[in-house]
Amino acid sequence: GVGNGARMRVAGRGNVGRRGGLAGDLYITASVVPHRLFGRQGDDLTLEVPIGVHEAALGATISIPTIEGETRLEIPAGTPSGQQFRLSGLGAPSPRTGSRGDLLVGVRIVVPPLEDERSKKLLREFGRINADDLRRGLFAE
Repeated sequence: GVGNGARMRVAGRGNVGRRGGLAGDLYITASVVPHRLFGRQGDDLTLEVPIGVHEAALGATISIPTIEGETRLEIPAGTPSGQQFRLSGLGAPSPRTGSRGDLLVGVRIVVPPLEDERSKKLLREFGRINADDLRRGLFAE
């Protein structure tokens, strides 16, 4: 649970004092390499996960990584890109208290490449059906 820049003191493990005096203290400053998936905000961990347009619109249950394995996250129907979910107790342990922070999961909607005509046709139809609702939400006061 030690964060970047944390300073730790190890009593009596430093250099020997002058003229045979007691050893001083050793100070260690932690340098933590960023993780490829998780970020950190205090004791909370952050994670960004991609979801498909269909998962955001219809809702889904997705599997996400944690520092102890995988867990399931329920994505409600109508979830916007950038929405953040808090999973309590799945963050980093506090070096002072031992209690764990939370895992903050942000979702990013990913649009897949449309390479087949059927997908393009379905998306055009979806756009025609929902065009007014999309614009109404954009310009609503």
